[in-house]
Amino acid sequence: MAETPAAPASDAQSLVALADRCVQCGLCLPHCPTYRLDQTEAESPRGRIAYIKATASGLMAPTEAGDRHLDHCLGCLRCEAVCPAGVEYDALLVGARGRQFERRTPPLKTRLSAGLLARPGLLRALDPLARTAGLLPPLPEVQRTAFQLPTPTRGRVSLFVGCIAGSYEQGSRQALIRLLAAVGFDAQVPSGQTCCGTAAAHLGDQQTTADLAERNRAAFGKNPVLSLATGCQQVLAQSLSGQAPVFDSIEFLEHEGAGLEFRPASRKVALHLPCTQRVAKSDAALRRLLARVPELDLVELPDTGCCGAAGLHMVNEPERAAKLRAPLIDALQASGASELLSANIGCRLHLANGTRIPVRHPLDFLAEHLA
Repeated sequence: MAETPAAPASDAQSLVALADRCVQCGLCLPHCPTYRLDQTEAESPRGRIAYIKATASGLMAPTEAGDRHLDHCLGCLRCEAVCPAGVEYDALLVGARGRQFERRTPPLKTRLSAGLLARPGLLRALDPLARTAGLLPPLPEVQRTAFQLPTPTRGRVSLFVGCIAGSYEQGSRQALIRLLAAVGFDAQVPSGQTCCGTAAAHLGDQQTTADLAERNRAAFGKNPVLSLATGCQQVLAQSLSGQAPVFDSIEFLEHEGAGLEFRPASRKVALHLPCTQRVAKSDAALRRLLARVPELDLVELPDTGCCGAAGLHMVNEPERAAKLRAPLIDALQASGASELLSANIGCRLHLANGTRIPVRHPLDFLAEHLA
């Protein structure tokens, strides 16, 4: 399973040292969604690294145009996954945005969105208004099938809820609890937990990121923590490092659930693999789990790049986000699938706003077909 990632650097000297690892080979360019969208060097990892290095070293002063290109980065880390020089792009990006956050005030819409994510209770209270305004898709249907949980025999795990997922993943958490029980695990949802801090970290708000991490450390004990959203796992793992291991729920389930059996599903279902799942390499575990469902006609959507959600990107840059989403929606419509599965909450919300085809967590589908 994935290791806990290193924390980002934020001081100028460390940023320059990290940027110096880039050999400017350009092998990352074909994998970068924003470079593919704009075909400009400034919208590539190589261009952003050059800008970060130049400003951190004092070679040039930050510019509005340079900051805008840095803002456009989706943080998908596809570049880091293919870099032959081992450039730690995530540490570079988060560190550079931390310095950026200190020297300028983010736009009001960004501050409001990030502030709501850091206050899950308030966010859930405002969910109905956002749905009425068309900013969020309708809540997914929750399966009300009654079932009795067997006595746990293998241990206990904790489930991470997050922010917007509090309402949108209610059914998915119940699905995971049922699947875990089937393989002998008891699942609890600790009170007091909050947002993972990913949005704040990618905004460069290091103080809020640290505050959220402290609250989550106080909420969780030492039991393994399972995240339903692939986009939450990395920062949550940093927050709980040394206290509790953090796993992708699907990867944990596939690793521990050798005895899981499923009923046939005689229909066509599409699968979307979020960038965070591809980078963490938990996509193989999901494929293996779904392969256990008899008669399932699974269509994996082509890798057209990031769907455009990318945390707050779909809020801050709706037009760019829609352009990045369009090829996936086209592929979904052409697939003939009756539903779409995706393991990241941000991706599901963004994709659901672009199609009438139901978009669900794979855990919902798996629990629905549990034998």
